[in-house]
Amino acid sequence: MPVGTSGTVKALLHRDLEDLGVEILLANAYHLLLRPGDALIGRVGGLHRFMGWSRPILTDSGGYQVFSLSDRRTVDEEGVSFRSHLDGSEHLLTPERSTEIQARLGADIVMAFDECTPYPVTAQQARESMELTHRWAKRSRQRFLELRDGADESVTNLGQAQFGIVQGSVFPDLRRESVEATVAVGFEAYAIGGLSVGESAEEMIDIAGQTAAWLPPDRPRYLMGVGMPDDLVEAVARGVDMFDCVLPTRNARNGQLFTRSGPINIKAARFAEDFDPPDPGCECYTCRNFSRAYLRHLYIANEISASSLNTLHNLHFYLDTMRRIGEAIVFGSFETFRQAFHQTFSRRRQV
Repeated sequence: MPVGTSGTVKALLHRDLEDLGVEILLANAYHLLLRPGDALIGRVGGLHRFMGWSRPILTDSGGYQVFSLSDRRTVDEEGVSFRSHLDGSEHLLTPERSTEIQARLGADIVMAFDECTPYPVTAQQARESMELTHRWAKRSRQRFLELRDGADESVTNLGQAQFGIVQGSVFPDLRRESVEATVAVGFEAYAIGGLSVGESAEEMIDIAGQTAAWLPPDRPRYLMGVGMPDDLVEAVARGVDMFDCVLPTRNARNGQLFTRSGPINIKAARFAEDFDPPDPGCECYTCRNFSRAYLRHLYIANEISASSLNTLHNLHFYLDTMRRIGEAIVFGSFETFRQAFHQTFSRRRQV
């Protein structure tokens, strides 16, 4: 899922996303609450109509965003009190409020409100955070079901699916306990949260794999906020179905392009007279029409089109990687694909 935090994927038009074959976007309840406001979006008829996007949308609950506001927030049993990063205004985000916001936004998939556990953390701290997430999960689900049953005529969540979020940091026993508690609440599907927050890639994949193996096999398993292309391959190998990450779009705007051999930094001087496409094996619009030298020129000149062309390429690479993974699974050749991918792609082969 490309990340469209505020109802848009930076540097691209929806037409570009449709041409790329994007099936679902991620937006964020926290950012849309602060600007332009969930009430305004609700009055328009929901986020699909507001942003002109007819395909599915998943909204994050805002838990991760308030987690990142470490100097602006206070966490207690009720929820999270925080000051807006935009204007300093005070807000209280609770499991019930987050669920109501996402109902007004009208996303197809909504997330339960959780506390993203920081890293590093002691086992006791991880347990306390996890147990708070479990209590919040029950409240999120209760409010979700109330809205579905028509408890509030001004807010409807008909057609929405709600995902619960498993926490527990890097402690396998806590992760297993969190899976059991979260599944017991009875969500439509489940996400693995609290990873890719500072632990090593190896530890992240190991914990994600163990957690995925404990989740119901007949429900989607979503690894939140991950990751590098090789992380996707390894997480799929361990049973993960869904991903989101800012890397392809954010890194594109910073001049990093993902290729089948690994990332390249297009701003490097060595590309000044390199007239090959960014990735010779890629069929995206950028690679079919432009050279590394031209993309470097655009980036150095601070042209807006640099962000657009780089983002087009990176999203195509990520989406194509997932398509290739899916095809390999269908044809029973995933392990062959996995080995071939690692033989050519290296995250350390940067220029």
